[in-house]
Amino acid sequence: MRMRKAVFPVAGLGTRFLPATKASAKEMLPVVDKPLIQYAVQEAISAGAEELIFVTGRSKNSIMDHFDKAYELEAELAARNKTKLLETVQEILPPGITCIFIRQAEALGLGHAVLCAWPAVGDEDFSVILADDLIDGKLRPCLAQMQRVYQEYGTSVIACERVAMDDISSYGVVETQPVAPGLGEIRRIVEKPKKEDAPSNLAVVGRYILTPRIFKLLERTPRGANGEIQLTDAISAMIQEQTVLAYEFEGTRYDCGSKLGYLKANVEYGLKHPELATEFREYIAGMSQHLNAAGPGGKK
Repeated sequence: MRMRKAVFPVAGLGTRFLPATKASAKEMLPVVDKPLIQYAVQEAISAGAEELIFVTGRSKNSIMDHFDKAYELEAELAARNKTKLLETVQEILPPGITCIFIRQAEALGLGHAVLCAWPAVGDEDFSVILADDLIDGKLRPCLAQMQRVYQEYGTSVIACERVAMDDISSYGVVETQPVAPGLGEIRRIVEKPKKEDAPSNLAVVGRYILTPRIFKLLERTPRGANGEIQLTDAISAMIQEQTVLAYEFEGTRYDCGSKLGYLKANVEYGLKHPELATEFREYIAGMSQHLNAAGPGGKK
């Protein structure tokens, strides 16, 4: 059992990063030297994806260009004997991987974006990855972890993590029946509940493995908050018909949809970058000494 198709909803406007995202997709923001969408694509491929389906919007041509072949750039690098850089460019999309781009004409929410991918996905199980959620899976990428659960149980799997109750209203939240350590069957899912109404502190993050039944459910899901079709609402309907599992992944998630989360990701990935780690670690250590010497007020 393998998911050949991965869906990337990338039509969002990225308003929290304006003006950087005025003319470029937020998914193209780099973490050290790779854009967020490339990390997401590599994670999908690690779980067996062969067809990458990007649901895009206006001003998202940079994503298409990134995964297209750059003949002039490759020729220039080859002529200058920049072999390592040439390999880096050519490895952005491995051989045998197909990209499909679908335009989401209206910004009607995540559920609608997933529904737009239906013609390309067809009657297959598939994954959904939100590039905003950059997940360092440590020993194994998050989606590859989920793939193992999917292979064992043969049903939909949603990535989840424990979050502080003060932050709970920013997430979809699940109530589960334990199945195994770190794994539970979803009994209830609530979108962005108030702290006092949350069924748990187990929040949904941007990784899903779904059966094609979700498309029929999305098709008849009414618009909710802000006139958007919520994926959470369709999943809530799905759990009435079939098993959906919540999986607490191993690793660290960086919310790169927020400026602070994005900065944290750059620091953490910089500290383990093979070319930069040593010098960057020394720089961080020096900054820490400077800040400690400056004291609480920021001045010596």
